[in-house]
Amino acid sequence: MKVFVTKQLGIVIAIVSLATAWNLGIATAQTAEEGIANFYSDKFQGKKTAGGAVYDKNKLTASHKTLPYGTKVRVTNLDNGKSVVVTVNDRMKPGSPAVIDVTRRAAQDLGFAKAGKAKVKVEVEK
Repeated sequence: MKVFVTKQLGIVIAIVSLATAWNLGIATAQTAEEGIANFYSDKFQGKKTAGGAVYDKNKLTASHKTLPYGTKVRVTNLDNGKSVVVTVNDRMKPGSPAVIDVTRRAAQDLGFAKAGKAKVKVEVEK
């Protein structure tokens, strides 16, 4: 019986170790990414986000496919070098071609509100 329990414990430790390593790999992979950013339409103003917050186009918030709610990310417009820190409070659809959606305020600060989208770098703030 003692050998059986020891083997089970070893298996549990191995599974937990692999899961931890996998999660660290995801977190590391998501610390920086480049792609297209869009900004939310004003039609979402006042509606609840997936994270439960009420959407406010005048705040510095964003939607991301995988980053946890509350994560602070620096979004940098690669065309003009402007950057802003936003807080993830919503979830994007997995099939979206964009890497992040930001509020109108963030898009204005980044200089792409008129264009509607821009090539950006997204970095998780430490």
